[in-house]
Amino acid sequence: MFQWVEQCGELLHPLSLSLLSTFIVILLFRITRSRTSKLNLPPSPPKLPIIGNLHQLGSLPHRSLQTLARKYGPIMLVHLGQTPTLVISSADAAREVLKTQDHIFSNRPILRFQEILSYSNKDLAFTPYGEYWRQVRKIIVLQLLNAHRVESFRSLREEEAYLMIDMIRQSSSSASSVINLSELMFWFTNNVICRATLGRKFGGDEGDVKFQKMISEFMYFVGVFNVGDYIPWLSWVNNFNGYNTRMEENMKNLDCFLVSVIEEHIQSRKRCESGGEGVEDFVDVLLGIQQDCSVGVPFAKDNIKALILDMFAAGTDTSAATVVWAMTELIRHPEIMKEVQMEIREIAQAKQYITEDDLGQMHYLKMVLKETLRLHAPGPLLIPHESIEYTKVQGYDIPAKTRVIINAWAIGRDPVSWEDPEEFRPKRFLNSCVDFRGRDFELIPFGAGRRGCPGILFATPNMELPLANLLYHFDWTLPDGSGDVEVAEGIGIVAYKKSPLLLAATLRSS
Repeated sequence: MFQWVEQCGELLHPLSLSLLSTFIVILLFRITRSRTSKLNLPPSPPKLPIIGNLHQLGSLPHRSLQTLARKYGPIMLVHLGQTPTLVISSADAAREVLKTQDHIFSNRPILRFQEILSYSNKDLAFTPYGEYWRQVRKIIVLQLLNAHRVESFRSLREEEAYLMIDMIRQSSSSASSVINLSELMFWFTNNVICRATLGRKFGGDEGDVKFQKMISEFMYFVGVFNVGDYIPWLSWVNNFNGYNTRMEENMKNLDCFLVSVIEEHIQSRKRCESGGEGVEDFVDVLLGIQQDCSVGVPFAKDNIKALILDMFAAGTDTSAATVVWAMTELIRHPEIMKEVQMEIREIAQAKQYITEDDLGQMHYLKMVLKETLRLHAPGPLLIPHESIEYTKVQGYDIPAKTRVIINAWAIGRDPVSWEDPEEFRPKRFLNSCVDFRGRDFELIPFGAGRRGCPGILFATPNMELPLANLLYHFDWTLPDGSGDVEVAEGIGIVAYKKSPLLLAATLRSS
């Protein structure tokens, strides 16, 4: 039979082959459409040919998707190019996806840029669900970010917080000085991540400045929109807009830097084995795991590099952005700032600095951070999930390999879960057990379930400690009595404040 088909194919005119191909495509389209039409899919806004609903995302997709969800519901199907995408905008729907059916929605879609930036999905954040993910998550949770190791970095967090306060104190001695708090908070969190991950901070000489630029460029590409992920036949566009070249150059430079850091650590470990002294950072831990062959999956230097970059991507910008938003809201609500300062100053008395021992007593400070994370989720759209198999969510049919976006920003402002959701009211948590650690689905800035962020223990003191010290040492105002502070958001995977937060700091009277 196959021989007969081959002989017939040789006789067919090219035009006939073209018509046959067109017929087959149309037939397959009709079959697929017929199958889809029988499904009870979630409500969906009208779409355009080719681009689907991409034109409706705008520059701030979390806001655009919230607007659409108000019309089409908290479980909504949008078409991003050729990619059907389930958008979740309520706590109940998020609980269904991230807890009840977590095993079905634990996969990640393969995204081209993220694949390149993670050494072919050798990290934790973007790697598909499977045995490699299980083993790497075990490393992160049990060895890198467990409570004991997070506590071991306490002294470096406190040192960096005190250095930041001293820098502000020196700058504020001039009546005309203006403090760029956005820049200072990035400096603080980056230094903490560098010291915990790489063993030292990078911020002085020319090589260190290059590293800072490489990390900033890397973070840009983590969040950049790649049209080829949604309209595959347009993937060639990145050859013309320069994205491919820039990203490859960035990864080449980062790789050279990370190779040198790993080699330094290998030599340092050899010296330690010979009787020298050394402090164990994340790279040391990962090299030890590699040397012991204690992972049930291949674990080479590229795996270590990918996990290092995960730490910077997850830990630097999110913590800095949260503290900046907290200070922004406190400037807008001076009566709340006075209350939280009163709590901090009563607890600390006349101490030189706030330490992490003091933070456990600062309940109002913790409420301020919760309310900030509710209103300003640092990653407003959680990293996309993907369904492993067909399932139903609240009565709707969800086909296998459906992409899923959790709008954590919209959930934090959902009037079903929150009274007066647009207001900054930290005391709403006064008699509430709701927390941001992934158990309460009305507040999931760091995700939840199997793919929830494993670094919450590490991130929390990186937000609480600098904020407490900023409010303890200084009184804050807008420079020159200028009007209300701007609250516009920047574009990117992390919801930065669009313009830097510039404030005047006055050393508090003792």
